[in-house]
Amino acid sequence: MKLERLYEDEDYIIVNKPARLLSIPDRFDAALPSARSLLQEEQKQPVFVVHRLDRETSGVLAFAKHEEAHRHLSGLFERHEVGKYYAGLVLGTPAPESGRIEAPIAPHPSIQGKMCVHPRGKPSVTDYKVVESWPLFSLMQWQIHTGRTHQVRVHMSSIGHPIVCDALYGDGKPFLLSTIKKKFKLGKNEEEERPLLSRLALHAYRIRFRNAAGVEIQAEAPLPKDLAACLTQLGKHATHRH
Repeated sequence: MKLERLYEDEDYIIVNKPARLLSIPDRFDAALPSARSLLQEEQKQPVFVVHRLDRETSGVLAFAKHEEAHRHLSGLFERHEVGKYYAGLVLGTPAPESGRIEAPIAPHPSIQGKMCVHPRGKPSVTDYKVVESWPLFSLMQWQIHTGRTHQVRVHMSSIGHPIVCDALYGDGKPFLLSTIKKKFKLGKNEEEERPLLSRLALHAYRIRFRNAAGVEIQAEAPLPKDLAACLTQLGKHATHRH
């Protein structure tokens, strides 16, 4: 696998991480490929991890090429001075259709690896807006102002509109054409329907920050094919709400 490079200079490399590829090597299985290990093989030199995306989330992922660049960008992340933008599909349509979710996030008290909204959690801020909506689904965009684990997923679940295909915070059901197409029929040789999407419907589409010299760096990743296919079918078979 060769990673698509969205931006590169002497300090940073920003790639488009495919869904289901780890951001960094797995602690328990170092043999599993990751964006970092693939980049290091291509570069023939170390790259420095600054942030990460969930395994099933696709999109923009930035790495530093040297320690100084790593220190600078890590500082920007810590001070919440990095623009982080996501897009994805959720169940239903939030009301109001744009707004801010300010709800502290903490590890779940009994389920390992899961987060939850909790009064004693860390402050977490997500701006959201509905881009398009249909009777069962909405295409949304988010800007996260803090970088908590699973932040968009936790916040959307907390207001009753989890990300499509989210098994941890939603129903985990795949996106099926039969859900939106009235007269759906299986193909002749098909015994069961193949999902249009069976992974978390979340994509990091843009990152924006200033380098040490104050120059703005921005990279965008187009919607991946699986998410784009869902939107195409929603456009064909579902009634627009707006």
